[in-house]
Amino acid sequence: MRIRNKYRKPTALRCIAGSRCLMSNVVWSLVGLLVMLHLYTLLSHTNVQSRVARSSSISRNPLISELEEVEEENIQMPPPRRRSPRAAKRKPKKPTTLIDEFLDESSQIRHIFFPSMKTAVDPMNAVGNESLYYHPGQIWLDTEGNPIQAHGGGILYDGISRTYYWYGEYKDGPTYHAHKKGAARVDVIGVGCYSSKDLWTWKNEGIVLPAEENDETHDLHKSNVLERPKVIYNDKTANYVMWMHIDDANYTKASVGVAVSDSPTGPFDYLFSKRPHGFDSRDMSIFKDDDGVAYLIYSSDDNSELHIGPLNEEYLDVTHVMKRILIGQHREAPALFKHEGTYYMITSGCTGWAPNEALAHAAESIMGPWENMGNPCIGGNKIFRATTFFAQSTFVLPLSGLPGSFIFMADRWNPADLRDSRYVWLPLTVGGAADQPFDYSFGFPLWSRVSIYWHKRWRLPSRWSA
Repeated sequence: MRIRNKYRKPTALRCIAGSRCLMSNVVWSLVGLLVMLHLYTLLSHTNVQSRVARSSSISRNPLISELEEVEEENIQMPPPRRRSPRAAKRKPKKPTTLIDEFLDESSQIRHIFFPSMKTAVDPMNAVGNESLYYHPGQIWLDTEGNPIQAHGGGILYDGISRTYYWYGEYKDGPTYHAHKKGAARVDVIGVGCYSSKDLWTWKNEGIVLPAEENDETHDLHKSNVLERPKVIYNDKTANYVMWMHIDDANYTKASVGVAVSDSPTGPFDYLFSKRPHGFDSRDMSIFKDDDGVAYLIYSSDDNSELHIGPLNEEYLDVTHVMKRILIGQHREAPALFKHEGTYYMITSGCTGWAPNEALAHAAESIMGPWENMGNPCIGGNKIFRATTFFAQSTFVLPLSGLPGSFIFMADRWNPADLRDSRYVWLPLTVGGAADQPFDYSFGFPLWSRVSIYWHKRWRLPSRWSA
């Protein structure tokens, strides 16, 4: 027994020693991991500081400092309409909100959201200091004195002609409802195109992709839907390629359409429509990266998520590659742009014609993962910020020569008269630390904040040149 005990004792000691060695290895591994995490945090913090420093230098740029001044709005709600005591008792009225007033075509304060023709911005008759000023929400006239019709659109800068081209939905027709529960609509007229050298004076280049008047089976028949046209240039094929949302009156087709031209002013030849990657597609946009690769991004799965994927070399179709992003977040109206290697995007919520809160998103890779960065809107008042200044995103245009500076383009929809929908163009900057943490942790992203500043009246820096 003693022999056995003596034999077993050292065996037990060796096991304990082994456990201690194992524990020691685990402890030192954890220490090493913590050191590595600490170093990574320091490096990340350094990256954040360097990015913020670079972005802060943008804010210190005197050319754009005036664009970052915050303007406030103080809109007084109109007094409630008189109702008989019997009617009030039978059906008590809910408190009216500013959004209700915006959607009410008979509202007493409708002129605030949709100013009359008397205040129209007319570049051909601008007097003195009014030249080159943007007035968000006011009627904007072209060089012929007619309201610009380029809704839900985007801008292409053509390096060949050194001209900006603005494409959008031409909605100069009566608004109606296809059926009782149908959305407000205008018969398809086509895609309008306007040209400019200074981003303020726009010449009407006509309808570059017209509707089909007679063939009811055609995608572009006037009874269907054509929305959000965007055009990019293909350097390899020397073609201008247009992508757009194609649908029927009931929004069940949910497809994208493609057209092509050898001139920015058309005419564009319509090619086909399809459901990209086999999925439904509604609000959409296209983005051409620095390396020449173009991408399609679209709302899908009943607008519950966004899909993104590269186009082929000709930009005439999607490839088999696709990534689902912002799953379950119900976002639409995507507007992509890029700054210092980071991809940014502004999206809208899904509330029909009613305005809602914009969100900014960012990603190190265009295919994701994309992270939410919160509401980019600054100024106005609380309800202005919560409604994207009563507008919806459509495009973000970079300003050459002003790093980190962009024009945020949005539509202020008028569902009572869609042809009278207005344009809300505002300065957008990328700079400063992000103030929205990651969805899945308490950590903050490494990229900079996106800010859209409200102005009743503003213009690009006087020394900026197109």
